Amino acid sequence: MLNGIRIYSTNPVWRHILGELGATVVDAKNVLDIDFDEIEPTTIVSLNELKSLIVNRPIVILQNVFGENIPQLSDVQKNIIISLWRSGGMTGEELKNALGYMPNVATHTIDTAIYNMRKLYGHDFIKLENGVYKIGTV
Repeated sequence: MLNGIRIYSTNPVWRHILGELGATVVDAKNVLDIDFDEIEPTTIVSLNELKSLIVNRPIVILQNVFGENIPQLSDVQKNIIISLWRSGGMTGEELKNALGYMPNVATHTIDTAIYNMRKLYGHDFIKLENGVYKIGTV
């Protein structure tokens, strides 16, 4: 049910339940992991409601950035936006690590994605201040 979803939780009961539902439960959170402690239900929910809470979490972040009209974005672009939103800002190296690239691998994927988003949404969409990328304004 939650296969392929990485989730962080400090609650041992929820960690067990989420693992049983197929999620990969991690011990240390990465900015791209779902932080279940932020969305832990306080009332009884069905399995479908639980899945919806978890799966829709990235959509909520994108709505915070773009409003209700979320544009078509590549997975890399979504992950960059989510990482920068959750962290408040990251260096290029931190962003590369958060997206799962090995530290010594040369790639222009992130630079290209940022360039394309700036071209579409304006240069102030992703700001670079003192070597740190941050979400700006659309």
